Amino acid sequence: MRTTRLLLRSGLTLAAAAALPTWLAGPSAAVTGISVSTIGTTVSVVTSACTQANGSWGNASLLNSGQTAFAQGRQVALAGTTVSQSAAWSGVSPGTYTVVVVCSNGGTAGTQSVIVSSAPAAPTTSSTTRSAAPSTTTRSAAPSRGVMGGLGGAARDYGPLTLGVGAALVGSGVIATGWYLRKRSKPYRL
Repeated sequence: MRTTRLLLRSGLTLAAAAALPTWLAGPSAAVTGISVSTIGTTVSVVTSACTQANGSWGNASLLNSGQTAFAQGRQVALAGTTVSQSAAWSGVSPGTYTVVVVCSNGGTAGTQSVIVSSAPAAPTTSSTTRSAAPSTTTRSAAPSRGVMGGLGGAARDYGPLTLGVGAALVGSGVIATGWYLRKRSKPYRL
């Protein structure tokens, strides 16, 4: 009987903890974000957060490290469908950039940093006279700064509400574990 009550209580606690993020976040905290990619000197962004208003989906802006405002960057109009919208910039010089997407309703769909490295070198072919078959060597330039490994949420920009809810869940899990272990360490009484 005691085991049944304990399982029932822990099941209710687990259900309440699972429902907590949904209850706290509500519909206004739903973030779809943006996805930024680079191929050579072309930077592209894709989002599904914008809705069309007055024939426009919104604009995307590519800001270099010295620019801070959306209007200062290279702006491109978003194109697409109700499923996804995209924009691209070509001929971008190597460096670190920030991509900002603002929907036609004025809301920001997301912000993400991206590193553009120098274009890879063209493949080179060399042959030797010692062997009958020519050998082909392909070389490409190494990335100048590597990947942004420290940004765990680089694909999506999580807000402070989401991070706070996660921290609260972890904290409540630690407290519940400590309470359970303390209760179990007491001598068993009938």
